[in-house]
Amino acid sequence: MKIAYEATALLGMRTGVGEFCYGALEALSRISSLEVNAFAISFRNRYLLKKELPDGAGFNDWILPARPLHAMWERFDFPKLEFWDSTVDVVHGTNFVVPPTRHAGKVVTVHDLTTVRFPELCDSATLVFPKMVQRAIDGGAFVHTPSQFVAEEVIENFRVDPDKVVAIHHGIPRIDPGADLSNAQVHPLAGKKFILALGTVEPRKDFPLLVRAFDAISGEIPDLLLVIAGKDGWGSQSLASAVARVKSRSRIIRLGYVDQPTRQWLLKHAEVFVYPSLYEGFGFPPLEAMSLGTPVVSTNSGALGEVLSQDCAILVEPGDIDGLASGILKVVSNASDAATLASAGLDHASRFSWDKCANGLASLYALAGGK
Repeated sequence: MKIAYEATALLGMRTGVGEFCYGALEALSRISSLEVNAFAISFRNRYLLKKELPDGAGFNDWILPARPLHAMWERFDFPKLEFWDSTVDVVHGTNFVVPPTRHAGKVVTVHDLTTVRFPELCDSATLVFPKMVQRAIDGGAFVHTPSQFVAEEVIENFRVDPDKVVAIHHGIPRIDPGADLSNAQVHPLAGKKFILALGTVEPRKDFPLLVRAFDAISGEIPDLLLVIAGKDGWGSQSLASAVARVKSRSRIIRLGYVDQPTRQWLLKHAEVFVYPSLYEGFGFPPLEAMSLGTPVVSTNSGALGEVLSQDCAILVEPGDIDGLASGILKVVSNASDAATLASAGLDHASRFSWDKCANGLASLYALAGGK
């Protein structure tokens, strides 16, 4: 089967969608029955995609200007994919948008329904996604979700045949436990005890709650730091305001976006990884932490209760500052509890792989392409 795979998310800073694009594409490229060619919905930057692709992935140098095409696809089923290539069997839109087609099958990945559930937490660029997802469904697209939780949300919120919504868990972003991390930009943190949080600074991640929870326990462990790493988003001002209001502000470190060696060093050396998110469709960071033997405290919001479990992480209700604070304190003050969680997390993380994800996607492509 010939698959056109939209990989625009590989351009620029790598987010969770980008990690999915890369991990799934790398594994799909190893399946001999598939010919997978990546393309970018971008005019100026499309040439940059080729060097970002994993070995084995093909490349389509199609001219696809994002802004005019998204505006057209929001309203019309034109232009169709066959304008660029009439031999494609299935096109996979990996980030809420899939081009319309004349004959080719369509798969659209819906990572979460933040735009439906919490539109007030979204920026204007993403608020068009629900309309584009419904257009894709109306045009016969199959929907791929990273969790059963999101699959059920899609069925509840869109006009869709439940049989055309398929949940396939992601793998875990590339982690090499034996990697040389000497280039990690973390010299001020070497030898320090710290809590770690990772993610784009946006309201959905609820980092201000974590700041207040840390402040509540900071007096009990005076040498403990809080490190928040992730690029600035539309929640940066709220986070800065929260930090400015707490007494422990001098022990809170904002690193901004970090490269892969730094990210891995932080995940590996943190006393505990904390994920205070209000809503998630999957949740890469806690699984990354688990795969490196770091204990996890997380909310059970959205799909996190499905992707994680009480056996391998301390789970609390979203917005529960006392629960979050006590969970963190339990891990950092009790070595036995931390070791138990770390061991359970390692075992749990081993159940997720990109090969499993790719095999599931290959079966979905066969359905979408009528094979």
